Amino acid sequence: MNIDDLSSKIRNRTPKPLDSIGKYSVLIPLIERNGQWEIIYEMRAKSLKSQPGEVSFPGGRVELGESFEETAVRETMEELLIKRENIKVLGELDYLVSYANFTIHCFLGVISGVNVDKISPNEDEVDHLFTVPVEYFLNKEPKKYELDLMTVANEEFPYSLLPNGKDYNFRRGKHIVFFYKYNDYIIWGFTARMTRHLIDLLKES
Repeated sequence: MNIDDLSSKIRNRTPKPLDSIGKYSVLIPLIERNGQWEIIYEMRAKSLKSQPGEVSFPGGRVELGESFEETAVRETMEELLIKRENIKVLGELDYLVSYANFTIHCFLGVISGVNVDKISPNEDEVDHLFTVPVEYFLNKEPKKYELDLMTVANEEFPYSLLPNGKDYNFRRGKHIVFFYKYNDYIIWGFTARMTRHLIDLLKES
């Protein structure tokens, strides 16, 4: 082992999450409507296998050779059926590392040149769109709940190699889940968490 080669390799690499199975990226789409800024949300199609009928942002899995930003833009174009020229990416927010071993990168963008009320989204993925004024979130705290995360025993794991075997004191975690209610819509989970993060940033400015 050459320590100089190792040092160069470590110094010039970009750190990434360990054990991340899936890489996803979403866009929080802002649009100016009736003189105020609003956030566009999707109600996912009921025919989807994953999270049917739930509220989300446009986004999806990162494809080979894509950057996270490219994924967010591509998915927004495909789901809202708008053009690249209608999307201006303002920048990247913090990203999420899920307890389910995937990461979600989140970008903030402005949608322009289209009337949100006339957008006909991709019906294979989106049931319909709705918007929520940013002002609503600035004046509305989400409900916050906690879920316990713990290790579940299985017979294949080599407990005999651990101190105290099956009685080993595995660390337990907490998963915080946010909920917003807007009219008849429930915005929750990662979508609510990313919304809350954006609002926190706005309150800091």
